[in-house]
Amino acid sequence: MAQPPVRPLLRPQQLAHAPGDTRVSPRTTARPAATLAVTALATAVALMNYTSPLTAVPAISAALATPASGQAWLLNGTPLGLAVFLLVVGSLADDYGRRRLFLIGTVALGVTTAAGALATTTLAFTLARVAQGAASAAILATSLGLLVGAFPAGTARIRATGIWGAFVSGGIALGPLVAGSLGTVDWRLTYAAVSVASLITAAFAFRTLSESHAPRGGRPDLVGAAVLGAAMTALLTALTLGRDGWLRPPVALLLLAALALTAVFVKVERRAAAPLIELSLLRSRPFLVSSAGGLFTGFAVIGLFSCLPTLLQRALGLSAMGTAWLFLLWSGSSFVVALQARRLTGRVSARHQLAAGFVLHAVAVLALLGTLGATAAPAGGVWPRLIPALVVSGVGSGLLNAALPRLAVESVPPERAAMGSGANNTARYIGSSAGVAVTIAVAASGGGADAAVLQSVGLSLVAAVGVMLLRDRRPGR
Repeated sequence: MAQPPVRPLLRPQQLAHAPGDTRVSPRTTARPAATLAVTALATAVALMNYTSPLTAVPAISAALATPASGQAWLLNGTPLGLAVFLLVVGSLADDYGRRRLFLIGTVALGVTTAAGALATTTLAFTLARVAQGAASAAILATSLGLLVGAFPAGTARIRATGIWGAFVSGGIALGPLVAGSLGTVDWRLTYAAVSVASLITAAFAFRTLSESHAPRGGRPDLVGAAVLGAAMTALLTALTLGRDGWLRPPVALLLLAALALTAVFVKVERRAAAPLIELSLLRSRPFLVSSAGGLFTGFAVIGLFSCLPTLLQRALGLSAMGTAWLFLLWSGSSFVVALQARRLTGRVSARHQLAAGFVLHAVAVLALLGTLGATAAPAGGVWPRLIPALVVSGVGSGLLNAALPRLAVESVPPERAAMGSGANNTARYIGSSAGVAVTIAVAASGGGADAAVLQSVGLSLVAAVGVMLLRDRRPGR
């Protein structure tokens, strides 16, 4: 496992002025427990918002008169905002203040979820969801940077990032439950509840968080941010539209535009004095493991499980609330395992933890074959396979959610922690957007839901092999 470079010992009076160090504002003192509590709570709220439509798509699409071709946007709006803004916000937060960007994110999430609750058209709701993704990006990218500033390297930081990863799972678990319970009255109440929770979290953050930053000097890379945002928008729009036909001219043009803009972004970053991402990191195997782990977690795991509630409702005739409780078997198992994964520290590397998580997911979802199609077996015959599959896949997801934040901060210099978090989560939500689009397309094909399950299995096994091959070859690693 790659570790941050050892820095020379500095006297206390020198520490505040050491170039490149992550530091806390001299006017405040970091409170580790409070920082962990607030960042974990805000992360859970952001993920609640992310997963809340999973069981409510039928109700939302009926209320907004959303055509079948537009329903993918109800799920992909927030991932689009996340993927476009995560790396941008993470890089800017390191330079201009993680607390500042975190507060902006929590307040913005409160405002945009309220806008979603008031939306009356598919377009307005989708735009609100994109804005919610941008606000969530500010929360997710800055949280790990704030934890790095509050906790020293070592066991305490590993424990903190593990707890933070558990609350990723916790938010995923709560979103469908809140949507299922409040949705029996009105689906809009879900977004009103998330809005209130986010604004309350912002109030606590304002009072408890200390500023943390690592300024590099130079002007912000606004050109790089604009080009990256355009590239991500083109890519994810193409992936969402692709479900209606991958060979259509608009999809091909958007994919070509994404490739061209990515090439432009690389050229801009090579010349930037303060680039959004250090391109030299692309030669670092720990950074590649972190990014690949995030990408395949989104593609193989989140992509399938974002569609699973709808598939379960269709196959088993479950209500939204019934599906939410069933979904809790997966997300709840993930929460418990991520919370306890810190006990593996010193015995299992984060890279091995990732590989184990992918293998467990692949083995578990194989049991779903034949249970999700229109001709699935009667409900009584499905449960003995379905319930263990959800629990075992949840165990695998818990290992992934605990390992990824740890890798995100360990694979970059400590002063670039928010950028590392942004890069990791950008990969995750690009993967999830692609996973949702491809899963929907595959499930609608001749192979049906079983083909979507096999796709998830194959991608998970590829990911497990890939992260094991990307071993750091430096001596002693």
